[in-house]
Amino acid sequence: MSYLRSDKLSEECAVFGVSGSGGEAAGYVYNGLISLQHRGQEGAGIAALFGVSIETYKGKKLVGEVFDAETLDKLKGSNLAIGHARYLATAKRNRKSAVQPFVKEYLTGRLAVAYNGVLTNGAKIKSTLSKKGITFSSDSDSETISSLIAYKIIKQKNVENGIIEAVKILEGAFSLVIMSSQNKLFAVRDSRGYRPLCIGSDFRTTAISSESCALESCGLKFERDVAPGELVIIEDGKIAKSIFYKGEEESQKSSICVFEYVYFARPDSVIDGLSVYESRFNMGTALAKEWPCDADVVCGVPDSGLEAALGYSYKSGIPLVTGFIKNRYVGRSFIYPSQGQREHIVRIKLNPLTANVKGKKVVLVDDSIVRGTTCTRIISALRDAGAREVHMRVSSPPFVYTCHHGTDIGDEKNLIANKLSLEQIRVKIGADSLGYISVEGLKKACEKCNLDFCTYCFEKT
Repeated sequence: MSYLRSDKLSEECAVFGVSGSGGEAAGYVYNGLISLQHRGQEGAGIAALFGVSIETYKGKKLVGEVFDAETLDKLKGSNLAIGHARYLATAKRNRKSAVQPFVKEYLTGRLAVAYNGVLTNGAKIKSTLSKKGITFSSDSDSETISSLIAYKIIKQKNVENGIIEAVKILEGAFSLVIMSSQNKLFAVRDSRGYRPLCIGSDFRTTAISSESCALESCGLKFERDVAPGELVIIEDGKIAKSIFYKGEEESQKSSICVFEYVYFARPDSVIDGLSVYESRFNMGTALAKEWPCDADVVCGVPDSGLEAALGYSYKSGIPLVTGFIKNRYVGRSFIYPSQGQREHIVRIKLNPLTANVKGKKVVLVDDSIVRGTTCTRIISALRDAGAREVHMRVSSPPFVYTCHHGTDIGDEKNLIANKLSLEQIRVKIGADSLGYISVEGLKKACEKCNLDFCTYCFEKT
């Protein structure tokens, strides 16, 4: 993980599944995962069905590094495949056994599971299954889920009923794609809809994806989102059935993590009816209203601060300029051979465009401040480039609490807003002024989709 990225939030991963496709299911999944790479860069895998056998390839690298032409050629001919791109949150989980999809064999078949989120009762489920004689090879929630599903399938003597009974038990945030050796693809979203999941199709193929941008990249038409508490069953490239596994009367309005709109998702995605681009633009206009500034130019921190910067410029009338040139060829393997070079890593990944900021009062817009290390270096770099003043504006409220639903915020003691006041943070990062969007302003920016957002990390409610 790069030094620059270490002060950004990280989401738990991306899932993609395909049924149909004329034998090219794995290729669709590969392309889908490439489009979802922003959701996880530390591991990737694809599982494809051949007859009743499931072939799996996975590794601890970027999607394009795990799968070469020879590997993908081995997966040709399958009409059913699922895939996963993962962010490995801790060193404990930073091993190949934690990379998904996870394949499970049971008495009457096989299944593969790819999962996005975090279970709040995972340890309890694992303990219960262990007492029944089920063994585990990793600490992955995906293995826990696949083992529970296999156990319930055996008990119910039916794949569909087994999955329904299993997901009723799961608690927390989860979006699942499940592939069975009975040639069925299942899509499941938790009853609160914390994590996104959507459906796309063409005349012979139906796919499930964490984001709509990946469907479009595969030439598939976005159809709809999977609803909170919904189980969608797909056979031979068509939706065969849709049910609410806890009963439709118990399904709830989505409480999706608002950070999908702030940072996680690609701006060309539409989630639960709201354009991510539009929501970020609206965040910028809200910031301009809540935190006006006497400045010469506005610039955004690439990439997730750019749309909010555009909104700020539009509302304030302050010209928008390119503030940074981003080096897109610095990968995860970049080496920092000395402390001196580590101190200048921000210049390697983001270099200020001196012509646009020298002698100017700059409004700098970014999506978040977590620990404060990165924005401190970015502000310092702007000053080194000749910026006369730097006014920081942030399109998410201050992070105060640890997330329990899959966002890697870390220990609360490491959150700068948990221990410092607004003025203390301003001094710490070296800004001339500092303004965060309010929770109310953030919700209003996203009000078009009429959701009940999860904002626990901002206000613990």
